[in-house]
Amino acid sequence: MPRIRESLIRELDVSTVGSVAIHTFALALPRQTSDEVADVCGDDPTWMCREVYEATGNEWLAKLADWLIGRPLTIAMILLVGWLVARIARHYVRKWVQQLATSDRMIAGRSLEAIGLEALDDDEPDPRREARATSISTVLSSTVSVLVWSIAIMIALSEAGINLAPLIAGAGIAGVALGFGAQSLVKDCIAGIFMLIEDQYGLGDNVDLGEATGIVERITLRVTVVRGGDGTLWHVPNGEVQRVGNRSQVWSMAVVDIDVAYDTDLARAREVMLGVAGEVCSAPLCSDDVLDDPEVLGVEVLGPDGITLRMNVKTSPGAQWRLQRELREQLKDRFETEGIDMPFPQRTVWVRSET
Repeated sequence: MPRIRESLIRELDVSTVGSVAIHTFALALPRQTSDEVADVCGDDPTWMCREVYEATGNEWLAKLADWLIGRPLTIAMILLVGWLVARIARHYVRKWVQQLATSDRMIAGRSLEAIGLEALDDDEPDPRREARATSISTVLSSTVSVLVWSIAIMIALSEAGINLAPLIAGAGIAGVALGFGAQSLVKDCIAGIFMLIEDQYGLGDNVDLGEATGIVERITLRVTVVRGGDGTLWHVPNGEVQRVGNRSQVWSMAVVDIDVAYDTDLARAREVMLGVAGEVCSAPLCSDDVLDDPEVLGVEVLGPDGITLRMNVKTSPGAQWRLQRELREQLKDRFETEGIDMPFPQRTVWVRSET
């Protein structure tokens, strides 16, 4: 028992002396006030500079640790967060655009059932829709990435101690000058984005853009390239397109007007037109493009030389012109066989005499 008591007393003495020594050493270190930390590390000190200076009291060591460890680490974290935000934003932008551009259920704000068509099979890829989704997602993803990285870089430069006020002021002046000089360019690009989102027309469509009419060969954010029927290549800025007539979207209508003489039996003429249209539409050349039964609307015009009868056939996009030419050719031959006269110019001349 005495030995145990002596060992305990000895250990207590050692621990007591150690704690007293540590407490004395801590009291001996200079305690840094907030004003001193602000003088060394600035009004908004970083955590590295503050901790090192409070631990050591060495101004040079605190600044060195801040520049070699604290600021690079903070800038790296800012850039890492910017990279993650940009990546996540691009993913969701692409996903949203893919759903918007490849939607089968809506066309120009109307459901497919409302216009008498069935939805496309999702298993069958549509190159036009995929190209449109790719174009839109590329533009929007690039825009989001530029915005995110611009903010991240400005925050990183500010963290590095660079005064951004002159840079922002200069960029603002340059942006105003560029905005005045590039108004038409910005207008063209914005119109191109909305044109792609709304699917107003695509590659291969036959469109009427006003003065330019023909097949769309190339589409960019700024310009649409259209090949006219006479071979003329039109470059139309998207901002200059005031209205679009698309002859190749969803479905088309083959319209055939046939003139007959005034003494023609119109009921017989309509019967012949329906018979010819049924034969042409059921032929292998045109059967795949016909979406509905042909319909003879009746008398369209009472002209000076004859009566115009109109017939419509609903077809696939772009197939109406071939079907119209085939119908006119067959109708001409059948009218000759049936004895239905095609009109020729007729004039009534009045001759007056002085007597």
